[in-house]
Amino acid sequence: MIKIGLIGCGRIGERHAHHITNTNGLQLVAVCDIVPEKASQLGKWFSAQPYIDLSELLKHETDIDLVSICTPNGLHATQSILSLQSGKHVLCEKPMAINVQDCGAMIQAAERSNKRLFIIKQNRFNPPVVAVKQLIDQGSLGKIYSVQLNCFWNRGETYYANNWKGTLELDGGTLYTQFSHFIDLLYYLIGDVKNVEAYGANFHHQGIIEFEDTGVVILKFYNGALGTIHYTVNSYQKNMEGSLTLFAEKGTIKIGGQYLNELEYQNIKGLEIRDLPHGNTPNNYGEYQGSMSNHDRVYENLVEVLVHGGQITTNMFEGLKTVEIIDKIYSKIHVK
Repeated sequence: MIKIGLIGCGRIGERHAHHITNTNGLQLVAVCDIVPEKASQLGKWFSAQPYIDLSELLKHETDIDLVSICTPNGLHATQSILSLQSGKHVLCEKPMAINVQDCGAMIQAAERSNKRLFIIKQNRFNPPVVAVKQLIDQGSLGKIYSVQLNCFWNRGETYYANNWKGTLELDGGTLYTQFSHFIDLLYYLIGDVKNVEAYGANFHHQGIIEFEDTGVVILKFYNGALGTIHYTVNSYQKNMEGSLTLFAEKGTIKIGGQYLNELEYQNIKGLEIRDLPHGNTPNNYGEYQGSMSNHDRVYENLVEVLVHGGQITTNMFEGLKTVEIIDKIYSKIHVK
C-alpha cells in the first residue's frame, strides 16, 4: 500500500483525493492546505489527517511514501524539493514549475534523494492522442511536415477573482495554467523546439491578469517540422476548441473537440483509425471546464511504476521540456 500526503485542498486537490481513494494500492493518509477549513473538510471527507503546513505534515507523517502536489504553479518547485529532500516520491500537477531554473532544481533534488518525480500530463491518455502517437512511433505517417495547435477557451473575470490565478508570481501565464498540457503534446508528438517567434496581447483582461490573454506563435522543430499556435482565453462566453492538426508525408490528422478528445479528421495512406474508446469526461470546475479527466490513469501508472517497476508516463525531464518551450515563447512575448 502506497501511503500519500496531499497538499492543496482546492478543486483539483479534491479530484486527486477521489482518484487516490479509488485506486487499488493507494491510501490517502494526510492532507494539507494553508486555509485550515479546507484541510479540515477534505480530511474529514477522506478520513485523512489535516495539516496547514507541509513541513509539519512531513515531520509527523513519516511513513508516507509520496506527496501529491496540487497547489498554485509558483509553489510547485519549493514544495516538491522539500518533499523529495524528506525522502518522499512526488507527484506534481502541471506545470512542473514556471521557470526552467526551478525545474532543474527539482530534478537535482529527485536525483540526490533517489526518488521519483512524476509530472501530470493527462492529455497523453486521450484516446485519439494515444492512437496518433502510435502511428508516429511506428512510422505510418512518414515525415511530419507541419502542425497547427489551436487553444480557444474562455476564462472570465470571476475565474481570476480573489485568488492566485492571473499573477505572474503564482500563475506564470496563460500557457502555464491553461495550455501547458497542449504544449506538452507538441513535444510528445513532434519533438524538441529549436526556434520560436511569438506575439501576445492582453485584450480583455486589463487590470485582471498580469500577462497575455492571447498569443500567436511560430515554431521550428529540430526535426525540421514547422508549427503554429493560436491561443486565447477570449472565446466568447464558453470554451470553443482545443485542436491539433498534423500534416505529414503519408497523412493528415486533426484531433479536436474542446479538449483534444475527438478525432475530427483523418486521411492516412493505407489505414484508418477505428473504434476509439470514448475516454473520460473533461474536468468540471463549476463555471468552466478544463482538460480531460485522466487522473485515474496517472495514479494507475504511479502504482505500476512504484510497485511493479513499470515505465513512467511523464517523467521529470519531459516535464522540463514543456517549461522550456513555454519559456522560449514568453521570451518573445512582452505584455504590459
